[in-house]
Amino acid sequence: MALTRTPDAPAGAYDLFLPGALPAAQAQRHWTPEDGALPTLYISHGAPPLLEDAEWIRQLFTWAQGLPKPRAVLIVSAHWEDAPLSLSAPDSGTPLVYDFGGFHPRYWTLSYRTPDAHWLADRVAAAMPDSDPVHRHTSRGLDHGAWIPLMTMYPLADVPVLQLSMPTHDPERLLELGRRLRPLREEGVLVIGSGFMTHGLPFLTREMVVDNAVPSWSADFDAWAAEALSHGDVPTLTDYRDQAPGLSYAHPTTDHYVPIFITLGAAQNAEQPVRTVIDGYWMGLSKRSFQLD
Repeated sequence: MALTRTPDAPAGAYDLFLPGALPAAQAQRHWTPEDGALPTLYISHGAPPLLEDAEWIRQLFTWAQGLPKPRAVLIVSAHWEDAPLSLSAPDSGTPLVYDFGGFHPRYWTLSYRTPDAHWLADRVAAAMPDSDPVHRHTSRGLDHGAWIPLMTMYPLADVPVLQLSMPTHDPERLLELGRRLRPLREEGVLVIGSGFMTHGLPFLTREMVVDNAVPSWSADFDAWAAEALSHGDVPTLTDYRDQAPGLSYAHPTTDHYVPIFITLGAAQNAEQPVRTVIDGYWMGLSKRSFQLD
């Protein structure tokens, strides 16, 4: 089928990506118990214009293709901060949350209709203590911190997906929540923390966006995080308020940083060095993304 869109059109790079990606996604090997536990991921997820970035699309898709296709994905996004702990609606084809503004109208027409995930909702609920039960939404869909990267990683929308709310910014509590999710990985569930390694949107200038110029606060914070992650230095990462350079600019709010602790907590050993899969910058923001066993 001929494509009528161009790479610089809204989601144009994604349109050009799909014809080659769909057969590969169809042929991807599915996870089996013999594979053992899936890794746990932290993804810098991007806004809708990620779908105009051919390199980033390729990076995310190649990453997913290097893993067995999971039975399901459980994702914690910076864009759903809610307590008590809550789950998105598990029905097949749950509508998306278009939680953004200022972009081309086409982005409000995109869909990502994933399969039924009731079984995963039951498993997540069972993993939580009686003192902290999970609230189950009946209509809340996936926000863009989930569906934007996942429609690139799994473009067939054939993997069940649930989103878990982020009930706190406290690193220790998020590490503990990640630890409770850890057994799911042995059942073929891919656990993802979705944020952005730097997210100082108020401090970006037009020149930075156009030229992808990297401000010092973004580079300094990314270098600090990369160093700590390379040594599995969880205490330094949790003490970010006192130790991270450029924090007030890199993260004027910390919602895009703290999903890292879900990823670390869900790992078999949070203090192992991570494997950085994607680095570099997008509009001056660090898109560092990594995985742990």
